[in-house]
Amino acid sequence: MSRETILNAVIFGGLLAVPLWACIVDEPFTITLATKVAILALAGVGLNIALGLGGLVSLGHAAFFGLGGYAMGILASHAQSYTPLMESPLLIEGTKSMPIIWLMALITSALAALAIGALSLRTSGVYFIMITLAFGQMFYYLSISWPAYGGEDGLSIYVRNGFPGLNTLDPIQFFAICFALLALALWLNARLIRSPFGLALGAARQSPQRVETVGLSPFRLRLAAFVISGAITGLAGALFADLNRFVSPTMFSWQTSGEIMIFVILGGVGRLYGPVAGAALFITLEHVLGGLSEFWHIYLGLLLLLVVLFARGGLIGLIAGREVHHD
Repeated sequence: MSRETILNAVIFGGLLAVPLWACIVDEPFTITLATKVAILALAGVGLNIALGLGGLVSLGHAAFFGLGGYAMGILASHAQSYTPLMESPLLIEGTKSMPIIWLMALITSALAALAIGALSLRTSGVYFIMITLAFGQMFYYLSISWPAYGGEDGLSIYVRNGFPGLNTLDPIQFFAICFALLALALWLNARLIRSPFGLALGAARQSPQRVETVGLSPFRLRLAAFVISGAITGLAGALFADLNRFVSPTMFSWQTSGEIMIFVILGGVGRLYGPVAGAALFITLEHVLGGLSEFWHIYLGLLLLLVVLFARGGLIGLIAGREVHHD
């Protein structure tokens, strides 16, 4: 058993143990922090498929995060106001059911990723980064100019959406939902890495010309990875909106894209549990240093600089060694 496998188990167990301990000692705020870590880690897992496996540096993943959030907000707002989304010719009503909202978030984000990827992946390097950033900003300004759903003020949801058999207003039960979805995404990511598709995608990242010589299309491989990545990030957006019971245009902002990328870089690009470690560290710093100074991002920037310069494999790579294990 490798050191990284042991470290992954410690990270996974720690994320589960903290809220359970907080539940025993009646600290609901700590449970909420752990829930936020699980949700943001899920968004990082999505980006890590494109960035770590496909080598696609996207600064527009906030577009999918925001689409997932607004899918939740729009459906839930129509359900709480008892007004249908569409009246004719097809009646489409809102819903407060989490599984239906997740499905809509996945579909919406995947379709957006398909359209954005089909255009963006025709470029590479800094041009790809700028095009994905531009798409994210387009959705940001679209949400600001959409008064039907709050415009720049955002949209509030009075009561958290429901899941069959669970009380989602109970912090520990809502955490359990988010943790289970994160575990599922990590499992899918691990299977994806070992699959023929994952191996071909990794080869396309390293040597596109050789992949083409065996009859595979690097463009299609990257596009498929980008769609999967966008769908998972959109699901995280729906959960994040449910956690806060609020959606706003800031979910589409380039700062959100940057934060998701920071999770991946801090933990380790291409490391299976890198986004989990990165999100946990980010939220811990935000909670601890944010109470000391409103300029806590300075310390985050210094840490990120040190990681980039001296720990190219992120914190997991620094502790477990340079070799990447996907256990």
